[in-house]
Amino acid sequence: MTGLIVLPILLPALTAPFLILALGYDLRAQRVASIGATVLFLALAVTLYALAGDGPPRTYRLGDWPAPFGIVLVLDRLAATMLVLTGVLASVVVVHAAAGWDARGRHFHPLFQFQLMGLAGAFLTGDAFNLFVFFEVMLIASYGLMLHGGGAERMKAGFQYVALNLVASTLFLFAVGLLYAVTGTLNIADLAVKATQVAAGDRALLTVGAALLAMVFALKAAAVPLHWWLPAAYPAASAPAAALFMIMTKVGIYALIRIHGLAFPDLAAPWLAGAGALGLVVGAVGALAARRLAELVAYGVVWSMGSLLVALAASGAAAGTALLYYAAHSTLAGAALFLLAGLAAAARGSLGDRLVPGGPPLGAGPAILFLLATIGFTGLPPLSGFIGKILILQAIAGDPHGAVLWALLIGSSLPVIVGFARAGSTLFWKTAGAEGVEPAGTGPAALVPPGRSGLAGVAILVIALAGLTVLAGPVAHQLTATARQMADRAGYVEAVLGEPGGRGREAAR
Repeated sequence: MTGLIVLPILLPALTAPFLILALGYDLRAQRVASIGATVLFLALAVTLYALAGDGPPRTYRLGDWPAPFGIVLVLDRLAATMLVLTGVLASVVVVHAAAGWDARGRHFHPLFQFQLMGLAGAFLTGDAFNLFVFFEVMLIASYGLMLHGGGAERMKAGFQYVALNLVASTLFLFAVGLLYAVTGTLNIADLAVKATQVAAGDRALLTVGAALLAMVFALKAAAVPLHWWLPAAYPAASAPAAALFMIMTKVGIYALIRIHGLAFPDLAAPWLAGAGALGLVVGAVGALAARRLAELVAYGVVWSMGSLLVALAASGAAAGTALLYYAAHSTLAGAALFLLAGLAAAARGSLGDRLVPGGPPLGAGPAILFLLATIGFTGLPPLSGFIGKILILQAIAGDPHGAVLWALLIGSSLPVIVGFARAGSTLFWKTAGAEGVEPAGTGPAALVPPGRSGLAGVAILVIALAGLTVLAGPVAHQLTATARQMADRAGYVEAVLGEPGGRGREAAR
């Protein structure tokens, strides 16, 4: 059964060139193949989740080379959870894109599949260098998706996005080189062992390498003050691309858990809560100042990442449960709002998604979905965002700075709620015709009006939020088991290396 572990990487890796070489520019055939492959990816993720829930982490060794010398893929409950979340989000996004968004440019679906390959590889890899490789696959695909459809604003934001990530990739490579020079290994489990055995004279280099990695991962997670790229990039991307990018910020959180949680547990902890607190403040202020719905959602993402960093800074199974639950919730809710922003922009003609009165009525369906997605995203009862915030508040109750963090978590919610309430009233209520507004289908933002096909994806995401709410108890139970396994550093090392602190022994199958 361990052979299944490599399939979430192989499936999109083979699908992407097939879409280009075999199907060419036949968009209809590409849609069918891409949707089928993505649904199969989700089925594989669910199967691997069931496999991961049965015992310790499982490994797949490429070429049967033993760790730490060979490339090893590691499947544990955390990796499987992220794969399922990716599969759910990707399945919704690819169906939504097939309603017409993918026709705005070439090669949307091959890029989409390469993005899935990079995401799956990042979640499954067991060494830092291949994490870098899969980061690059993911980022290169995201460059194409970011620019898909063209336009001056998108090109400008895309150039900044590419330039920033090239710098981050360079720092990532430097960090990996430093860690290898000091420890002689890049296998994450072996790194967890070797990091404690480094000579005193090399500790400074080890700390620099680990700090560079933490900075790169914090940038990927849009942690303040390294967040500034996200409010510029995500609103400029097409709606399906922005929705898919919601999982990319979680890759930064995942990498912090995986590498720093195992090898450098004391390095990142001191600044995580501070970065989270700043994220709550900056995200809330940005939400009040936003002039477009997509920009509002982007600052909401910065705000939600602040909540995740606060949870990540806390210790214990309760904090891990809160982190994972809120990560799943915020990914789905943010994606739903980005899709709605795209549909609103398409329906309002030249007004786009700007928060100004005017344009045609968007209808009861989009209004209801916006209301439900907003309730969930901002943490209002009774949806999953409220439950996620309660879990985080409970997890940090014993923190020395718990009172301050409580005040920020609760207080920062109000400006975000006000921002979304203003956006809702402007877009769905104040819709009297405005002079000089071009009708839908003629403005620069025009694409797909919010009909049934466009709203279906949003509805599925909102239903998923409702499912997280109704099944909060069973979901939290599963996530608690995942959080306990996350905290078991010795168990991870033993599964990958064969015995606690061992080298090159038979990996657990």
